[in-house]
Amino acid sequence: MTERPPVLSVRGLSVRFLVSGSGPVAAVTDAHFDVVPGECLALVGESGCGKSVLASALLGLLPANAQTAGRALLGDLDLLAADERTLARTVRGRRIGLVPQSPAAHLTPVRTIRAQTEETVAALTGVRGRAALRAAAEKAAARAAFPADHLDRHPHELSGGLAQRAATALALIGDAPLLLADEPTTGLDRDLVDHTVDELRRHVDAAGDRALLIITHDLAAAERIADRVAVMYAGRIVELTDADTFFGASGPRHPYSRGLLNALPDRAFTPIPGLPPELGALPGGCAFAARCDHATPACATLPPLTETVACHHPHPVETLEDVRA
Repeated sequence: MTERPPVLSVRGLSVRFLVSGSGPVAAVTDAHFDVVPGECLALVGESGCGKSVLASALLGLLPANAQTAGRALLGDLDLLAADERTLARTVRGRRIGLVPQSPAAHLTPVRTIRAQTEETVAALTGVRGRAALRAAAEKAAARAAFPADHLDRHPHELSGGLAQRAATALALIGDAPLLLADEPTTGLDRDLVDHTVDELRRHVDAAGDRALLIITHDLAAAERIADRVAVMYAGRIVELTDADTFFGASGPRHPYSRGLLNALPDRAFTPIPGLPPELGALPGGCAFAARCDHATPACATLPPLTETVACHHPHPVETLEDVRA
């Protein structure tokens, strides 16, 4: 990581969905984070906590009933204020490469993967000529471990894992400064998970000005490539810390973050009790209090994100001597 300005700087990003017949749904609330050149930031948390909504907000892909607030600066461009023409012509694919959560919804069903890959290569790299485009498409496919003998198939002829790899190949073509990978390992076996996240990491490491924001449930994948980890719960970022600290001996400080790790099969394999609150009926205080063994009356007030954690009773910072003891 560098001292240069961040590739992406998010300040106070909030997303509300207006639903007829009920109050607003607070999908994302007051998100603050940076992604700097050379960095991979992993955004983790349970399903429904707002991770993918945040990604859609950055790309201008929210539905019409969404309202956004705050800023999301990609260089000097505020993504939340940009119009559709700017996002379509200068941002998507060129400045932000997207590995979508649902590749079947992003791949054109009536065209082969080769045709879509060659079209993307031509649009983003300027390569021309039939032979050159064919070679470039096969090279792009190889980066994502997509088999060349499947390039002439249509999306409906692919398994979920192959569709995911095709979408990853398309996202990498433009060598965008920011790569946004939303659950990029869905449907992949462990070996392909490792290959995919390693390729995403190589995208960052290949040049000093690129960054990766990966949204994932797969904490093993996050541990493999992330420099920092941001934990979301009920639409808020409740912890933001170095990956070495998060996955290390001392572990994260927020009780929810520790619960995520303790639920892993290679750790305590203990699920977090209860369920997350409905985003349309969030409590006024800490949203995790109802599931937390450490909750006290103080948790009826909302804890701010101070330093690295938003919690009234964070796990204490452990020193090296504490860990050794």
